[in-house]
Amino acid sequence: MNKKTRTIAGEDIATSVADALQYISYYHPPDYIRYLSQAYAREQSPSAKNAIGQILLNSRMAAFGRRPICQDTGLVVVFAKVGMGVRIKSAASFADLVNEGVRRAYLDPDNPLRPSIVSDPLGRRLNTRDNTPAVVHVDLVQGNYIEITIAAKGGGSENKARFTTLNPSASVADWVVDTVSTLGSGWCPPGLISVGIGGSAEKAMLLAKEAMNEPIDMSELLSRGPANAEEELRIELYERINGLGIGAQGLGGLTTVVDVKVASYPTHAASKPVALIPQCAANRHLTFTLDGKGPAQLQPPDLSQWPQIGPEDLQTTGVRRVNLDGLTREETASWRCGETLLLTGKMLTGRDGAHKRMIDLIDAGKPLPVDLQGRVIYYVGPVRAVRDEVVGPAGPTTSNRMDDFTEKLLAQTGLFAMVGKAERGPTAVASIARHKTPYLAAVGGAAYLISKSIKSARLVAFEDLGMEAMYEFEVQDMPVIMAVDVEGNSIHNSGPIEWRKRMAADSIARNIGV
Repeated sequence: MNKKTRTIAGEDIATSVADALQYISYYHPPDYIRYLSQAYAREQSPSAKNAIGQILLNSRMAAFGRRPICQDTGLVVVFAKVGMGVRIKSAASFADLVNEGVRRAYLDPDNPLRPSIVSDPLGRRLNTRDNTPAVVHVDLVQGNYIEITIAAKGGGSENKARFTTLNPSASVADWVVDTVSTLGSGWCPPGLISVGIGGSAEKAMLLAKEAMNEPIDMSELLSRGPANAEEELRIELYERINGLGIGAQGLGGLTTVVDVKVASYPTHAASKPVALIPQCAANRHLTFTLDGKGPAQLQPPDLSQWPQIGPEDLQTTGVRRVNLDGLTREETASWRCGETLLLTGKMLTGRDGAHKRMIDLIDAGKPLPVDLQGRVIYYVGPVRAVRDEVVGPAGPTTSNRMDDFTEKLLAQTGLFAMVGKAERGPTAVASIARHKTPYLAAVGGAAYLISKSIKSARLVAFEDLGMEAMYEFEVQDMPVIMAVDVEGNSIHNSGPIEWRKRMAADSIARNIGV
């Protein structure tokens, strides 16, 4: 055998993938924490600062507790650079080895991750129960090693990916900024925006997906200045996107993105393919190298880099405490857009699958399995509990997926309030105002923190839906923002408008990150 050829055991690939997925489920990349901490320090919007503070506190808690940062533990995406001097010792294919690693990670008894992958996307959409298969991209390169970048991409941010083919003379920056302004906040900012330009349609998307895993370095870039057209575009997009005033969780504020990535590739003279993919506040990714000496050795990050933010540092002034067990229409009508509420008492859970089941029962004239009259429903699909946990990480899911069900549910059930993540669409807002049933927003990216406010969990309906089953939670001081009040006023509309005006007037957008 050529001495330049190196044998790597297939088991080392599977083990390393499993270990990496566990690692990124509870450890944020330190560069993201550093930049998010800077954003927290300079944020002037109280709601946005509170949201960033919750994300940072949640990150620290998840790291020490070794439980997922976010309940949506993601679609696994792998970029592998396989050296042509490598011999993989395995009867299984490379994709099969990766999927074995995914299976082990998501079924780990000490830290089970939420399986979200469904088979047969056009048909029954049954959960595969182990989060396989992963999406695997393999490049053959020079060398006798394997470099693997592994990411767990949440559905909220993945659903906001966009693609277009521009005329060659058209402005990429204008299209990106215009597009980001329409995405809403379901992608869970503050995060990153990654842009791929050139190649073909699929190549542009791959460029954007791979570039978002690069180290965050915007401060360094701003300090030294751009060296090429890609870096010029990165700076322009960073300043213009933050200038939109979207802010953390879409509440309005100074920081929407901590970095912008741009990657390009030669393309046809008649084309300019452009892909845009947001990265959420979970920002889960890791790169490791295998050289035949065994599985990758992953060292924990230095947690002293995580800021010492505690519950006492989060917004406490102007907070209203709410007893869910004695809630009235008169009280919900008094909640004002933008104020912080601390919820205590019993609430129901239910997201996409449960909503579809309830609407089907209503349409069939059949009773619901649980009475929603006077109740609050939380859009959540938690991670499975372990050890002494009442529930696993239980952050909110993107609420506008429930918009199509909202009118009928509010009209037929007497529901008092809804809790979820990000903005509601105009049809849902109209239903909220018509039925005087407000909508509250919890912080996406604070799943482990939120789970600690849940004191009991009882299955009440649709057990076969797995993580989408309906539960009754008993919560204590669960923090939420009043997002859409009974008059239809929305913080996700008013917040960004207010901060966009402030930033334009004060030129703050040009100075953030410097």
